[in-house]
Amino acid sequence: FTKDNSKGLLIGLVVMAIGFFRIAGGKSSDPNVFQDKDVYSTTRITIAPILIIAGLLIEIYAIMKKPK
Repeated sequence: FTKDNSKGLLIGLVVMAIGFFRIAGGKSSDPNVFQDKDVYSTTRITIAPILIIAGLLIEIYAIMKKPK
């Protein structure tokens, strides 16, 4: 395991963390009213899962990368 592998693992972890934060979103201003535009936003439905999968792919690549 080299320094490059460790950097790749860290980058993948950061990308996944950003995806999880984006999918969690924020709280509603009024908890008694259902806001479908907040729950079903493009960020939560499309962008966040793509970031999580990209982070996992970066992790796999970082683990499998052979040292020079």
